[in-house]
Amino acid sequence: MSRYSPVRTDVHLPATERAVLERWEEDATFERSIAQRVNAPLYAFDDGPPFATGLPHYGHILTSYVKDVVPRYFTMRGYRVPRRWGWDCHGLPVEYEVEKELGLSGPGDIAALGLDRFTEACRALVLRYATEWEHIITRLGRWVDFKDAYRTMDRSYMESVLWAFHRLHALGLVYEGQKVVPYCCPCQTPLSNFEARLDDAYRPRTDLSCTVKFRLRADPSASFLNRPGFSGGHFV
Repeated sequence: MSRYSPVRTDVHLPATERAVLERWEEDATFERSIAQRVNAPLYAFDDGPPFATGLPHYGHILTSYVKDVVPRYFTMRGYRVPRRWGWDCHGLPVEYEVEKELGLSGPGDIAALGLDRFTEACRALVLRYATEWEHIITRLGRWVDFKDAYRTMDRSYMESVLWAFHRLHALGLVYEGQKVVPYCCPCQTPLSNFEARLDDAYRPRTDLSCTVKFRLRADPSASFLNRPGFSGGHFV
């Protein structure tokens, strides 16, 4: 006789998933895991913030598993592990979305609108997708503290970054060098690889080309091929 019970073939995995999530919410499992370890060693984990301008994609799902497994491991080791969510509010993605919504194009339009109004519109965009993010991250089975989320636009966060940079400079760890990076002339700022693709300007293209054939005066039976825009060529 087999030692194992037969496995049901009519398991409805989405229903099982929802049941687990509902039990965690009813029992406040995540919150209790922190409260029960109030005197335990702290393992701090602040989530590297996603851009606040869109919804989660597969890349976020992949990194979310790592961000969940490691804190769970340290929780099981007896550490107190609060897991603070965050929002990346700076950079061109936010400004790009606001410019599209307001029909603006470039610094001139922004100045005409008023920097205070443009900045306020950017701030208002930050938490637009907060509810969707919380829903999807929770469906992934992650334990995350959304209520105490930090935002990179908060003064306390910006001051902490400046303090850390000042400390690095004081220790002689900051240096000046040269690096080739994408640059936006209208915005007058370097771009990350992600920002360089925001407007699809770097999408793959197929361009027409032509090859010009020149006969050699010294040897009419030979020709020289060259493509406009290229230096050099080859004989045929």
